[in-house]
Amino acid sequence: MNCTEIRFLFSPYLDGAISGREMHAIEQHLAGCPPCRAEYAALTRTQALIAGLGRKPAPPGLALKLRVALSQQASRSLRHRWDALWVRVENALNAVLVPATAGILTSVFAFGLLIGVFAPGPLQGAQDVPTSLSTPPQLAAAPFDSLGVAGAESLVVEIAVDAQGRVQDYRILSGPKDAPNLLPRLNQMLIFTVFQPATNFGRPIPGRTVLSFSKVNVRG
Repeated sequence: MNCTEIRFLFSPYLDGAISGREMHAIEQHLAGCPPCRAEYAALTRTQALIAGLGRKPAPPGLALKLRVALSQQASRSLRHRWDALWVRVENALNAVLVPATAGILTSVFAFGLLIGVFAPGPLQGAQDVPTSLSTPPQLAAAPFDSLGVAGAESLVVEIAVDAQGRVQDYRILSGPKDAPNLLPRLNQMLIFTVFQPATNFGRPIPGRTVLSFSKVNVRG
């Protein structure tokens, strides 16, 4: 092999990813070719320097970001499947519902006229009872009792919760001066925190809630 072919094999040679025959050919070539031997030595030093750098630590909050990305992807996949199913059901029911609409509306209208004629009048003292059409997220399970906030000032955090009750994101509304030092602990706790999702007419939807962390407890 010539110098070009030998130098092309330097990287797999260092990784041990070549055959014994190729390895023997490289060693013989290096023994008699000073330019290739010098380039191989430089490549070896570069590899040693890179290996000496060690592993770069993961950035803060990476675990929470990965959890949020996975949750968002799962939500999109579920929503797409539900939309496709709903289209099929809607197409199947259109042939039945459209012809029946006129008959139903006629029956309701006639029933309303009869009630208006024969009803004795409005009931006195009747009151409407309001119903709860929507609810905010509620804290269901949390792996903590205290964040260890120093001083009397609480750490107030606004949290975005998805329709499955998992934390999507958060932002600090107010807190003590050492609030940035609490972020690693706060990230770790929010990964395992579970909420009852917000609801709209009984259906789970994404929502936001506020948690207040103090030295002794958590209020949400």
